[in-house]
Amino acid sequence: MSIRVLPEQLIHQIAAGEVVERPASVVKELVENSLDAGAAAVEVEIEGGGATLVRVRDDGSGIPAAELVLALARHATSKIGSIDDLEAVRTLGFRGEALPSIASVSRMKMVSRPADAEVAQAVTAVDGELSGPVPQPHPPGTTVEVRDLFFNVPARRKFLRAERTELAQVERLVERLALSRFDVGFRLSSARRVLADHPPARDERSRDARVAAVLGDDFIRHALKLDHEGAGMRLSGWFCLPTYARSQADQQHFFLNGRPLRDKLVASAVRLAYRDVLYHGRHPAYVLYLEMDPARVDVNAHPQKLEVRFREPGLVHDFIFRTLERALGETRPSQAAAADIPAARFDQRMPLPPGAPRTSALDLYGALGDGVRDSTPAGTGLPALQPAQHPRDEVFVQSAPGEHPLGYAIAQLHGIYILAQAQGGLVLVDMHAAHERTTYERLKAALDRQRIASQPLLVPVPLAVSVAEADEAEAHARLFEELGIDMSRAGPTQLLVRAVPALLTSADPASLLRDMLADLREQGGGGARQALERVLGTMACHQAVRANRRLTVPEMNALLREMETTLRADQCVHGRPTWSFVSLDDLDRLFMRGR
Repeated sequence: MSIRVLPEQLIHQIAAGEVVERPASVVKELVENSLDAGAAAVEVEIEGGGATLVRVRDDGSGIPAAELVLALARHATSKIGSIDDLEAVRTLGFRGEALPSIASVSRMKMVSRPADAEVAQAVTAVDGELSGPVPQPHPPGTTVEVRDLFFNVPARRKFLRAERTELAQVERLVERLALSRFDVGFRLSSARRVLADHPPARDERSRDARVAAVLGDDFIRHALKLDHEGAGMRLSGWFCLPTYARSQADQQHFFLNGRPLRDKLVASAVRLAYRDVLYHGRHPAYVLYLEMDPARVDVNAHPQKLEVRFREPGLVHDFIFRTLERALGETRPSQAAAADIPAARFDQRMPLPPGAPRTSALDLYGALGDGVRDSTPAGTGLPALQPAQHPRDEVFVQSAPGEHPLGYAIAQLHGIYILAQAQGGLVLVDMHAAHERTTYERLKAALDRQRIASQPLLVPVPLAVSVAEADEAEAHARLFEELGIDMSRAGPTQLLVRAVPALLTSADPASLLRDMLADLREQGGGGARQALERVLGTMACHQAVRANRRLTVPEMNALLREMETTLRADQCVHGRPTWSFVSLDDLDRLFMRGR
């Protein structure tokens, strides 16, 4: 077959293969045009899942009559005019491909009226053949109707899914668009039934309401707000506590300068920020917005513009990671409990349980906080605490909301849980999980100060290993040295441990080293810092107080106080929750009090 130039209509249909994948793709391109036109309200109407009809109506700036036909020409656009414009694109669309591509595989009608025009004009396109413009009544703005999608490309039409499936894709798309622009109203209907109606959200409360309408009330209840600027960038939005982690990544929305984005660099930065607090196999939930100079990003890197190329990828990755990590680091009991404990049940004369010091409210934190230090009672690793001595009669103290939100220990349950009386209810703490987190954060802090102090063993401990394990130990000798472990190879299948970290003197050296080697082998090398932190997690797990270890009330209170001042203390190193709160209202319902 000889080389020849393809017919114009076939060129458009080939281009449509990249732009128009399904009805949701049509909705995306048309709504983005509406947003670029400055629309304050966008209405989307669907029939037959979008295969029969897609109608998008807006109140934007409109298209002059002289430009209507030109708008359906390939690579005709009002959004860029030079390579400089392309390198600093601020609009959602810019290639001039969408309208002619859609028109080539459907029966299209476009009606538009600029605000200063007396009457609207309409053009139609059927199988690439244009007609018009002709006058037609229409309010200021634009309406585009796309009927019988892929009617002239049967091979494409048969790949469309069931009507319900295609409609669900459109619904999800409109939800993403509603999250991308709070200043615009969105309305979606199908078969004369309204499926979604999002009025403009111009204040904080209405923005929260829109997010809740899209992602559910639980999302908002478990979300924290973020707004941080630095390095010429701004990251804002909502990110959920690790306790709201999902089984799938279905509530992850990221927008760059208002553009929905699905990018590996962003996903990597978010995943890294959550690494210390997320349970294995779970996914974080978030709605985040990154704003930066458009010249610092290339948006012309994907047919559907879902992926981009950052000019400084390392800087962007670090900014997102550090900002989220810092925000997650502040999720400690002192913050979370204040939101969880109902203020209406705060008792101004709460009885002090045994083991709590007899001081005024102003002295409470100092009396307990000063006792939380790195000196540890033998075998526990728990901070030392000497409570005030007092008789066992009941005493009341004046208490303020948010002061020691984890309350005071009253008992230990089955050698696993600490029960603490807190304002407004009962706090239950998984003592191993909690101590694991506090130990891990102390180890990280020691590592950040330079290196972890080492404690020589009185007698070196031999460890029998496989040849592969011995090779692994030698390959990571520098890492073990930074962690305060003095270890050398004494033979093809033997290691000799001469020193362990000073913070972990109660841990079994042989068991600790075996688990560390297994962790390194399973997780792979990774970055040096990530490898270090993975091993620190294993070390913290070994040092944490075990089940059935009986703690005294002072030891339990010391752990509660340390949790309140420890970063990320709401989860253990493996992402499991460390504590839970049961309100007095919940207890009253359990015993049917007040009924």
